Amino acid sequence: MDKLVIEGGKPLNGTIKVSGAKNAALPILIATLLTDEPCVIENVPSTLRDLRTTFRLLESLGKKVVVEGSTVKVLSTGSLKTQAPYDIVKQMRASVLAAGPLLARFGLVRVPIPGGCAIGLRPIDIHLKGFEAMGARRIADQGDIIMSAPKLNPVTIKLRFPSVGATQNLMMAAAATEGKTIIKNAAREPEMEDLGRFLQSLGADVRGAGTAVVTITGKTKLHGARHRVIPDRIEAGTFLLACAAARGRVKLLGADASHLTAVLSALKKAGAKIKTGKSWIEISMDRRPKAVTVVTKPHPGFPTDLQAPWMSLMTLCTGFAKVTETVFENRFLHAAELGRMGAQIAVSGRTAVVAGVESLSGAPIMASDIRAGAALLVAGLAAKGKTTIARVYHIDRGYETVERKLSGAGARLERLK
Repeated sequence: MDKLVIEGGKPLNGTIKVSGAKNAALPILIATLLTDEPCVIENVPSTLRDLRTTFRLLESLGKKVVVEGSTVKVLSTGSLKTQAPYDIVKQMRASVLAAGPLLARFGLVRVPIPGGCAIGLRPIDIHLKGFEAMGARRIADQGDIIMSAPKLNPVTIKLRFPSVGATQNLMMAAAATEGKTIIKNAAREPEMEDLGRFLQSLGADVRGAGTAVVTITGKTKLHGARHRVIPDRIEAGTFLLACAAARGRVKLLGADASHLTAVLSALKKAGAKIKTGKSWIEISMDRRPKAVTVVTKPHPGFPTDLQAPWMSLMTLCTGFAKVTETVFENRFLHAAELGRMGAQIAVSGRTAVVAGVESLSGAPIMASDIRAGAALLVAGLAAKGKTTIARVYHIDRGYETVERKLSGAGARLERLK
């Protein structure tokens, strides 16, 4: 397995180009299952592990995927299969998003039940209950869920929690269902709005995507489209936190400040100087951060995917900061690894209390998931001495060519095969 070796304690200075959003590109690519016509998706972070897994999923279901840099063409090769293979679903939970398009188009889908993962169980019951509300029946068989419906019905669905995956799955199913479907208490992340734009370009009528109430008037036959994916707000946020922790000045090109209002507000409270433009964000930091307490919430609240790197920043704060995780039940695995670097963190249930220290020390550490890996990356850039991060494949699932981007801003890090 690869490792990242970081010589930390060096301020970051320079520019970094933000890639397309993984969490938007992934459902949009899966939504190409809704049509037999060609689709062209631009600004895709195509080198990411999760995106390569998505390409494999589409090809296993009968699509042809042509990758040309950050542009991906999805073409039809004939009839589609309606069963997602377990060896792909176990690598990437988001593979269950194929259920919505396939069920709506063919009236039958079989998907393996995703297991738990390091950050929590993340059940798919909200997805399934939504499909049942549209008229589907489900049975469990040998670790798979089989859903069938001669025809899905347009209905009003209220989600018990604004689940991102369930909102996406139901939006895709509704796009290929004749009539008007309304999803209430929907997820409001920018990635929902981007998926809505793509479904609109396929021929569905989508209103309110990115708000709590989404209305989709679907069609049984959708056409091909060309679409450009939004910038990755989580990657942008991670780089902002890295600069705040290591200090210096960094300008992010291709970033959308409107997607990061809660994070930018917290950074300003911590003492960072922030400037924004139409497609860029600049941060400068020349001192230890002030203690700022955050509570993760669904968008537009503080994003759970930036909770871990935020904790890395707070390990260096002046005072005490609380970090409360309300979205996932087991997302503090990075705290123990930060403790190996000299951080003072006490975890109780879903709240961590961080007592700031003047500096962190480099150490051998190990990533447990994508965002925990990002937290260790932020800490390693700020720490004095050498930090070696093992299990870098977690970071590679969500951050494209991360060592090249950070090296361009003055970071000293290299990948060891």
